[in-house]
This record gives sequence, structure tokens and C-alpha cells, in this order.
Amino acid sequence: MSLTVCKFGGSSLADGNNIARVAEIVKSDPARKYVVVSAPGKRFSEDRKVTDLLYDCYKESLEKGNCSEAFSKIRKRFHSIVEELNLESFDIDAILDETEKEIETRKSIDFTASRGEYLNARVISAFMGWQFVDAKDIIFFDANGSFDEKRSYPLIFETLTKYETAIIPGFYGTDAKGEVKTFSRGGSDISGAIVARGVNAELYENWTDVSGFLACDPRIVEKPKKIENISFKELRELSYMGANVLHADSIFPVRKGDIPIKIKNTFRPQDAGTLILPSKKYKKGEGIVTGIAGKKDFTVIFLEKSMMNAEVGFARKVLSVLENKEIRFEHMPSGIDTLSLVIESHFLENGILEELLVEIKEAVHPDYIHVLENIALVATVGHGMASSVGTSARLFSALSDAGINVRMIDQGSSELNIIVGINNEDYERCIRAIYHAFFQ
Repeated sequence: MSLTVCKFGGSSLADGNNIARVAEIVKSDPARKYVVVSAPGKRFSEDRKVTDLLYDCYKESLEKGNCSEAFSKIRKRFHSIVEELNLESFDIDAILDETEKEIETRKSIDFTASRGEYLNARVISAFMGWQFVDAKDIIFFDANGSFDEKRSYPLIFETLTKYETAIIPGFYGTDAKGEVKTFSRGGSDISGAIVARGVNAELYENWTDVSGFLACDPRIVEKPKKIENISFKELRELSYMGANVLHADSIFPVRKGDIPIKIKNTFRPQDAGTLILPSKKYKKGEGIVTGIAGKKDFTVIFLEKSMMNAEVGFARKVLSVLENKEIRFEHMPSGIDTLSLVIESHFLENGILEELLVEIKEAVHPDYIHVLENIALVATVGHGMASSVGTSARLFSALSDAGINVRMIDQGSSELNIIVGINNEDYERCIRAIYHAFFQ
């Protein structure tokens, strides 16, 4: 029998009615054996996510020594969920009391933030009658804070395959010191992918509140085309550049195991969704471009120095300055005598940019250094681009016709994407121009 691991996001599990819907979805397919769950999300636009309420608990516990005021909102939220599910025999108060006490005692931001997933998994396992398996017992991090796959995968397989079905909280595991550690926000996607790889699933279903990936942001282009099939490589590029249906890092565990991902809509389960495939299983469609995504607010540091190409270690010296200040760069386009560093602007606030420029000058003595601020990056992604003559001309003609000035161009050696740097104020127009050039 085939095996599917499902992950449901916070919007899918925001209240008892949604959880009941999720239970119906899961039980409608006997292949769905293991379910990874997020903390309850927003029920309405003005509502707050449970994880955000838990951060309030952490802050209050530090300031007052207890978190009774902030935790009362958590308590009320889970009381409501349990009542909606008619779980009269489930002693939620005992679990909530223990959780509140541990938050106050441990005073750990990771432990506190993880409790939304933990509590929701306890409730859902009770409602569905499935085994609860705590993520802290099967997912581990090494001494460097990275996911420890050598320790985790055997335990995931050994533990979960004891049970016919199981519910696992997402977002966290255990660090090298035995303490609860979380992934980055949205990390339940990563947890789901890790569990799928650990049990050698045939499919990883990621259930959310959208019916798959769209070719671009629907807030910018009205009713963009839905992507039916996409490769892991294309998804990685689009996710990294801001297409946030799926956490970008969740791709790696399933990619190593050649496990497809299916993006599905909890509120429209009949929709086909988007199937994300390993390279060996992916067949390029007819289209040249698969999708367009981008992000605003970058700073570009442009360096020029004669005979730069003949100076051994030039780039290393520049990057060492960034490393020493713990700043990461997005892209590094270069020419024979030029090099540009593209950096998210928030890394350079509070005088950091000025310090960085001084240290770069001291390290490599450039002839010229210039800074471009308020830059947006837009990536046009697709396997069809490499084999289609005139793709770049088509893209840049569209931008020219729209009156958009391109400040920077970067194309990967795989020819999977073309990234352009433009002014922030041209961001939306840029995406519309590219979309209309390739999809209409």
C-alpha cells in the first residue's frame, strides 16, 4: 500500500470546525498515515496566530516571572477548539496547566514558541484517535544547530512504523543539549518533509489555504495561471524569491529521497493542486517560463578596480568582510574589473553600511565604490528558458516597453532563471510586464 505524509498549516487548523474538516480529508484516503500539524493560525483578519500569542507569553514570563495574563488567551483559544470538537472527556486543562508551568520555568523562547504545535497535536490526536508522537523524540539538531539527519531518520522510521497512524507536531525538535529547538517560522513545512523522508513516503502532501502555486503574485496580476507541475529546482528559485506557499528549506529532505510534494487546499480539497517533482521525474511543459517572483528592499554595493581579474583573492577578501560582520549576500554579479554585492537592506541598518564600506575599502582598495539602495529583485524562472531562443530579448523588450530601467542583471549558469534588479517603485509593473510577455 502507498504511504502519504500530510502536513496541515495554521490556517487549516485555526479552529475546531477546520480541524474536523482536516480529519475528514485525512481519513478519506487510507494512504495518509502520518500527519504533521502546525499551531492554530488566524480565524479572521484581525485575529492573532497562537505562535504570536506564545511569544507574548515568553516576554511576560521574563518581565514578571509568570505568564498568566498572556497564557490566558492561549487557554481560551484551546478551550474553544476542544468545545467545538465536543471532546468532553479530553482533559485539556491538565495539559495547559503543565505547559504554562514549563514556559515559566524554562524561560526558553524556542520551547515557548513550540507549544502551539504541541498543544494542537495533542488535541487533534485525541479527536482522531490517532497516536501522538512528540517531535522532540524523533527530530534532532546537531551541535551547530543544523538538522541531524543521521540521528533523526532512523528514529523517525523506527518510531512511526510501530503505529498504523500518528499525529506529529511540526516546527521543532531537540538540540544537542537535549533542549527543544525550533526551525525558522513556517518550519512545520520542513518537519513534514523530514517525516516524509524518514518513513520513505511515496508522497508528501502540504495542505494550506491556496490551491497550489500560481505563476506570480495574484495581488499584482489578476487571476494568474496556476502551475500544475513544477520541478524542485524551479520551486527552490521561486520560494527563495518570495513565492511563500511553501518554506524554501522544506524541499531538501524530500528532494534527497525523490519524494514528490503535492500542494493542496484544505478548503477546496477537490482542486488538483500543484505537483512538485524531482528532476528525474519532471518533464518540461510547453511553456518557456514557469513562474515569476521577487522581493523588494535590497542594497547593491558596486566595486570597480582595474586588473581586478588578475588580483588573486579579491573576491575572498571582500566576502571576508561580510563574513566578519555576519552579513550574507544574495547575489554577486561580476565583470572583468567589477564586482557587485546584493544584500538585503535590513542587514545594513543602524550605521552598518557605512562601516562595511570603510572595511571593504581597507581590504581591497577599489578604484571606485558606489551604493544603490531601494532595489527590488525579480526572478523569471523556467526550465524552458535554456532551450528557447530569444527568451532574454523577449523579457527585456517587455521591460523596455513598460519604461522600466534595469539596474542589474544576473543569470545562473543553469539558465533556469534570469534575475533583474530594478527600483522598488517599479516592482509591480515589472512583474506585470514579464507575466504578460510570457503568459498572454
